[in-house]
Amino acid sequence: MRVAIAQLSTSVDKTANLEKAIQYIAKAKGVGADFVIIPEFYMALATPKSGVSPVDAAEPLDGPFVAALKEAARVNEIYVICGLYESKPDDQKRAYNTTVFIDRSGELVHSYRKTHLYDAFSYHESETIIPGDNQYKIVETEFGKIGLMVCYELRFPEIARQFALQGADILFVPAGWVAGPMKEDHWQTLIRARAIENTMFVFGANLVGDIFSGRSVMVDPMGVILASAGEEETLIVSDIDIDRIRRVREKLPSVKNRKPEFYRL
Repeated sequence: MRVAIAQLSTSVDKTANLEKAIQYIAKAKGVGADFVIIPEFYMALATPKSGVSPVDAAEPLDGPFVAALKEAARVNEIYVICGLYESKPDDQKRAYNTTVFIDRSGELVHSYRKTHLYDAFSYHESETIIPGDNQYKIVETEFGKIGLMVCYELRFPEIARQFALQGADILFVPAGWVAGPMKEDHWQTLIRARAIENTMFVFGANLVGDIFSGRSVMVDPMGVILASAGEEETLIVSDIDIDRIRRVREKLPSVKNRKPEFYRL
């Protein structure tokens, strides 16, 4: 199994962003990747200073942006995971922060609406984003069971643990992690922590440019960094030994050794 992360910058030009995503999907296929992860809300740069709000960019999941991603996945026979803004017809001020999971045949097999919004470090995501109320659901593939969570949700270990209890092997984390004091350190530390405590692979795909910090990273179930990026646009790739999960869990059965009867709040 080979996974690629497309660490990209985004802009207010949704068409240009889509064209670049399609180019990177083809690049990922060109290096033999089975999956390509594109960051959170890549669809458009909708930050407080960009002049664009999420609802301005948002589309339904059967709109042209997702349709083009589905076609790129089908043509390249690759799984595509991408963050975007999903519209809600009865809300004219906010949109969902949604991640789509498209299979090799171009079918949308899962969509996840971010549940824990980034109301921290003086940022107020909830002003423009509708919180999701979806279940934390694994996606079963021929390579293993995969969970999705988004950016700020790394700070909530309960989410990753929900996936671990469903037998997830891999966690994909599209992000728009904002740069700032200690933030880059938190990003990598939290990804490694979620991998170690749940003995699973974790892949963090972050935006670069504007307010975003980059440093996308791929981590194995022992917390070993397999590949990482800096502050520029790039495609990082790693081969994944799924049997590594079994070997780690034999040595470190921390999820199996839980005693939930002591954890009730």
